[in-house]
Amino acid sequence: MNRELTALIERMPKAELHLHIEGTLEPELMFELAKRNGVSLPYANVEALRAAYDFSDLQSFLDIYYAGASVLRTRQDFTDLAWAYFERAKRDNVAHAEIFFDPQTHTARGIAFATVIEGLSAAARRAESELGISSAFILCFLRHLPEEDAFATLEEAQPFRDHFVAVGLDSSERGHPPSKFARVFARSRSLGLHAVAHAGEEGPPEYIREALDLLGAERIDHGVRCLEDPELTRRLARDRIALTVCPLSNVKLRVFPTIRDHNLARLLAAGLTVTVNSDDPAYFGGYVNENFVTTFEALGLDAPRARAVARASFEASFLEPSAKARHLEAVEACFAR
Repeated sequence: MNRELTALIERMPKAELHLHIEGTLEPELMFELAKRNGVSLPYANVEALRAAYDFSDLQSFLDIYYAGASVLRTRQDFTDLAWAYFERAKRDNVAHAEIFFDPQTHTARGIAFATVIEGLSAAARRAESELGISSAFILCFLRHLPEEDAFATLEEAQPFRDHFVAVGLDSSERGHPPSKFARVFARSRSLGLHAVAHAGEEGPPEYIREALDLLGAERIDHGVRCLEDPELTRRLARDRIALTVCPLSNVKLRVFPTIRDHNLARLLAAGLTVTVNSDDPAYFGGYVNENFVTTFEALGLDAPRARAVARASFEASFLEPSAKARHLEAVEACFAR
């Protein structure tokens, strides 16, 4: 890819809509927090931990992901985690981030919901004032757990309703269809929360349809398997349901053999609204700009496609219309140079 397009991608403003904050826990910070909190890790050093990041599928990643989360104990830990992400995002010209967090991962270990959300929110306020990055949080339900647990988490979250804007669905997709969580999503929507859901990564296209019809999902996280169902693909394109695609994650978790096999170009050619995101960058080896540059180079995508994806990231966000318009103007100014 030519240097001009790389530079354009790197400097263009973008929103990141598919980012798990626990998945930004770099090995160096993991060891620092483990020492701070007296947590023993089953790895001798940072290098040994990075060597373990050779995943065969989603579950093999999740096993290490949840083990890493065990070092997060205090409000300051969560603040440090989120601040490290915001500093990194600033270098990639991320202007807005909508960030997943998994409270059940922490409350199951005896960490109070308040500790998690107040720590994350403190970093978000600082990022807006010092870095100019706006953000919003999305409470994710762990789909491998019962819906009753999700209901309990939602009720526990109510005193902190102003700290998050949406609910999501993540964790192991196989064998855990969106329909399993229809009631808790209905309850969430009745509280005025937006809804998103992971679907069509390892699970079949039918999971995408369930997320739309039964959960009321306003965008689909991943969704790359939609092309297996032409009728569903046409529906997603017609209704402008955004897919929050994470190319390097898809390759790392063996959804696609190599980045050259990724279907991002075909998704765009099908008229779908597509965004590019980093998912769990500490584990998958690339923040958002690296996802853009690596994928665009491998698939031969050009500047008009970069502009379309950057615009889509703001259009698909939960920002107010005036904020969306301001960011879209900034995208256009970037490409008008």
